[in-house]
Amino acid sequence: MSAPGTDPTPHTQAPAKRGVPKWLRILIPALLIVGWLAGAGIGGPYFGKVSEVSSNDPTAYLPESADATQVRNLLTEFNDSDTIPAIVVFAGENELSDSDLADISTALDDLADTPGITDGISPAIPSEDGKAAQAFVPIDSDADLSDTVAALGETLRADAPDGVNVYVTGPAGFSSDLAAAFSGIDGLLLGVALIAVFLILIVVYRSLLLPIAVLSTSMFALCVALLTVWWLAKAGVILLSGQTQGILFILVIGAATDYSLLYVARFREELRITTDKWQATMRAVRASFEPIVASGGTVIAGLLCLLLSDLKSNSTLGPVAAIGIVFAMLAALTLLPAILFAFGRAAFWPRRPAYEPDVVKAEHGMPSGGVWSKFAGLIKRRPRAIWVTTAIVLAVGALGVTQLNAVGVPQSDLVIGSSEARDGQRALGEHFPGGSGSPATVVVPEGDLQTAADVLLAHSDIDGVSVVSKDSPSGSAPITADGITAFGPPGTPAPEPTVVDGDVMIQATLTSAADSDAAADTVRDIRTELSDAIPGALVGGVTATAIDTNTASIHDRNLIIPVVLAVILVILMLLLRSVVAPILLVLTTVLSFGTALGVSALVFNGIFEFPGADPAVPLFGFIFLVALGIDYNIFLMTRVREESVKHGTREGILRGLTITGGVITSAGLVLAATFAALAVIPILFLVQIAFIVAFGVLIDTFIVRSLLVPALSYDIGEKIWWPSKLSRASKRVDAMK
Repeated sequence: MSAPGTDPTPHTQAPAKRGVPKWLRILIPALLIVGWLAGAGIGGPYFGKVSEVSSNDPTAYLPESADATQVRNLLTEFNDSDTIPAIVVFAGENELSDSDLADISTALDDLADTPGITDGISPAIPSEDGKAAQAFVPIDSDADLSDTVAALGETLRADAPDGVNVYVTGPAGFSSDLAAAFSGIDGLLLGVALIAVFLILIVVYRSLLLPIAVLSTSMFALCVALLTVWWLAKAGVILLSGQTQGILFILVIGAATDYSLLYVARFREELRITTDKWQATMRAVRASFEPIVASGGTVIAGLLCLLLSDLKSNSTLGPVAAIGIVFAMLAALTLLPAILFAFGRAAFWPRRPAYEPDVVKAEHGMPSGGVWSKFAGLIKRRPRAIWVTTAIVLAVGALGVTQLNAVGVPQSDLVIGSSEARDGQRALGEHFPGGSGSPATVVVPEGDLQTAADVLLAHSDIDGVSVVSKDSPSGSAPITADGITAFGPPGTPAPEPTVVDGDVMIQATLTSAADSDAAADTVRDIRTELSDAIPGALVGGVTATAIDTNTASIHDRNLIIPVVLAVILVILMLLLRSVVAPILLVLTTVLSFGTALGVSALVFNGIFEFPGADPAVPLFGFIFLVALGIDYNIFLMTRVREESVKHGTREGILRGLTITGGVITSAGLVLAATFAALAVIPILFLVQIAFIVAFGVLIDTFIVRSLLVPALSYDIGEKIWWPSKLSRASKRVDAMK
């Protein structure tokens, strides 16, 4: 078995070149190993420090022009503090007594000494039905959110009255849930991915040392990539989130392992025709360079298209993931060759490749027998029936795309499994207006304060309106149609609203939960009404952030997908020096993506019963499946093209499939396993991406690259290379056979 991009002509044993002295042959690999070891040693400790430079705040990733972003930037100016609000809900089976409320107030007073909690804790506010109370607790944004929320809950539960359940929800509660879910990235995700890849490599190589060498290459690449990304995030050049971090880990491990598989296959082949391991190493590097760089370059080009995204969570993923792919390629082309040179044939123990140039010559560069020879024989006999049948099956699967509900999901459904914040939101909705604690935030000129309040109060889905005021004990003062409500006995003057650069900030409590469709409709309505009454009015808050995020995601999806297709098509045309073949490769990959997305939609709805999907799910699925899926077509077709030069197109297709079948299938299994590992992180978005990409890669590996592309190319024949000279030269070779 040989790697894609290899010379089909068997080598004969040649004397070792004397141009490179023996000491230099030892020094170069040693320096490469030591250099990568140093980089990994420095970068390794950064696995536990990513949280220092990352953020999971969705508003931080919105475009600067979005209303929600502008309002968020003004919050600290109006509040003189940078805090994240936690909503504490005290809910009982029966009506809370005066004694219960007194105990709750005492418990809230005891929070003053809790690290991470700042001044401004509100008093307990009873519900109208008397069965619950809520309080607002500000948490310092610089504190460890998960630890602070956990300490807050433990303290209040210890002091709460018997029979009263305590929930910590609101922005702080949901952010804490996300942080807890992402906490498994450094340990659980990496562990599962590495174990899965190791087991696959054991089966593929039936060796112990070789899988360790390959996994070491992947981990060293990841360590150095993480070191680079961490310092770029520290300098503010890129934004880093838990989601981006998880994808970086998986992408580097999967890609580096795939590239390593290609190199190992070529190195093993070279060892069969030479006893000089330096010569085998140099030949293997030269033969592996083109397919690895071509495939990696295609992935990088696709990822960098994400820079066109309005959402920073998408645009920052492009360069972060591209950095990972660069180090994956470098490690596979430098570190792994150095390691295998050091061990030589011993790396393959106990199945060391034998020196057998006569056998290789008899095989004419192509292994005989085996499952891939049978695949080639089947395609030779019935090419049209195979590609038509597979295309129809894939097209039927793609029909499920219409069932994909990728219009956004509530914030409460982002985390899979148990969620105290979600339970608290439900309790809050049973006893208080659904939007309590997560109001719509409006910024208008001071002179338009009452006009804005009147517009908001007139909306049936808004329960109450208040204005931010430093004069008010609670930090805000209610507004009615008659103006700001005064506190204290009659005659007490109404508090003055806080004014920043001539603007005031108004908070509108929604009747529906902040992450519900009803709340989104309400915010859209008030944006329209306020824009008509007060041009330039800004509406932000949790609901507005979700709306702006979904809008930006849909824009990104519609813009970037066509751009990625165009970029990959151009790269393939340059690589294969053809027009027909690249168009067919792109079309088959898109069909494969459609099938993966369609089947995934049916699985998400019918089996997992997911509440929907983020609009970015199809975009991310497309980027990874098309950019990575096209890799396998590149590995196949670059080898097919080389074989076609000597043997004609149809024979070249059969030879290319037979030669590359084993290594590409192994690479596909590794990539599918690594992406599937993302499912161990209980985040809805990552679980969906894990299924779509893993399933799609398997379709690409076992159907598209093994049946559809070879059969379609065989049926078309030499015209597949049009308009290059190969289409004519190959035709003459075919005619001679």
